[in-house]
Amino acid sequence: MQRLRGELIQCASGKPRLARALTRDIARSLADRTSRASLVLYDRTTRTSCTYRADERYDSASIVKPIVLGALLHVRDGELSAEEQRLARKMIANSDNASTYVLWDIVGPDTIECFLDDVGMTNTAVDEAGYMGLTQVTARDQASLLAMLTGEDDAVLDEDERAYILGLMHDVQEDQRWGAPAGAPADAAVQVKNGWLRRSDANLRDPSDRGDWKVNSMSALTGRAYDSGLVVLTENNRVPEDAHPDAGWFYGMDTIEGVARSIHRNLYPRR
Repeated sequence: MQRLRGELIQCASGKPRLARALTRDIARSLADRTSRASLVLYDRTTRTSCTYRADERYDSASIVKPIVLGALLHVRDGELSAEEQRLARKMIANSDNASTYVLWDIVGPDTIECFLDDVGMTNTAVDEAGYMGLTQVTARDQASLLAMLTGEDDAVLDEDERAYILGLMHDVQEDQRWGAPAGAPADAAVQVKNGWLRRSDANLRDPSDRGDWKVNSMSALTGRAYDSGLVVLTENNRVPEDAHPDAGWFYGMDTIEGVARSIHRNLYPRR
């Protein structure tokens, strides 16, 4: 364990030296970042896990989209119309918001809540006003979603349904494949979903909502000997005065990728 800004980075592993190295390097990667960050890592092959502020809530932005698709598949027993499949691909692979809201309205908040309960994502809260990107998520809950999708338990979604979601996450368009996959081995199959949101420019009452960027990333590595998931959530990615408006977005991306590279370097030192 190592304390960073009053909170513990905790790693455990079947390889104790790996746990110590991960704890040290995650702390180093975040030490000079001004972002607020949370993360969860699991790696089934080495029986390794890491957490940091795992239960703190963040605006989801687009990482809510696999939840929407999971809920739709769950309520439809995996049977989607051709139009729903078209919208699902645009929602996940292209992060298209208009398609997401069509599916969001089809599913409805009650069905989404039921799906969250079934997965065990008990600390995730759908926005009462219906803004999908303002769903409140935690790194731990998003990692539970990844673990369910890459696992073998058919209790929530069956093998074909899980593979369908992972397939769309594998097909995410090239310019959205940043974040949690950074530093991953070239021969790993990468499934990724990212989210980014700049909520407002004027609300100074809430210290987490000052027009700064919220930038989130989640990925699963599968194939060969790979079976891991990583979620990194960030906010308060500052936009300096006179800087390009996207500066905070890039800062959040850099924060996430610094964490991801430090993790993958330790998990896969010779790959």
